Amino acid sequence: LGMSRRSFPFASRQSVREKARLRLREFDVGDKFSRLPLPKASVLLPLMVREGKLHLLLTVRSMQLRRSPGEVCFPGGKSEASDKDEIDTALREAKEEVGLQPEKVEVICRLVPGIDKMNHLVTPVVGFIEDTFQAIPNPDEVSDVFIVPLEYFVKPLNYKTLPYKNSSGHLSWVHCFTYDDHEHKMSFRIWGLTAHFAVFLALVIFGKRPTFEVDYDLDNLISSSENNFMKLYASLYERKKSNL
Repeated sequence: LGMSRRSFPFASRQSVREKARLRLREFDVGDKFSRLPLPKASVLLPLMVREGKLHLLLTVRSMQLRRSPGEVCFPGGKSEASDKDEIDTALREAKEEVGLQPEKVEVICRLVPGIDKMNHLVTPVVGFIEDTFQAIPNPDEVSDVFIVPLEYFVKPLNYKTLPYKNSSGHLSWVHCFTYDDHEHKMSFRIWGLTAHFAVFLALVIFGKRPTFEVDYDLDNLISSSENNFMKLYASLYERKKSNL
């Protein structure tokens, strides 16, 4: 687009959003996995358009937290009895953690869930926020907030895989991105389930092959992502049965 970055027009920003919206709606799982008998958690994947490109907002967990202090993650947390669904959980947690008002989020969809190391069923909720959003981090939970171009999760500058053993002793490899944030003059390490969700989101929206290996059939992304999840869930379930 032969325009200066500053003059990026509203109409083009809308079309970037609209294209992403249409792709995401194809991948909306709704409540398809909501009744699986696992404790529930949700994360919000906050998308914004900045200078004509999609960006994702991420947080750094406070060093005073007991679980995963200092790790990069999306705003989110465990479901509470007052939440009517996974979307409610994600919006409530984002408000508590970074001061994002629920009415300022245009919720688009829920994507295929993941299972964290505590065996929570974690549902990613994707929503658009304005690029003018100013985070107010809750210092008890969040030490930093930053944004990354979504394209970084298919075309990274600094990427490796890390070996990861899940709670069933199953060894797998997980994505690990290092992102140099010039605004913060800091590097952030994004890995594990957070990286897994970010990569899947980028694959859904851009529909192109990443510069690294992924364990999806990219021609059948919907079915292969659901099959991968069900295999993971089945292995967990088998282990639960064998432990009884």
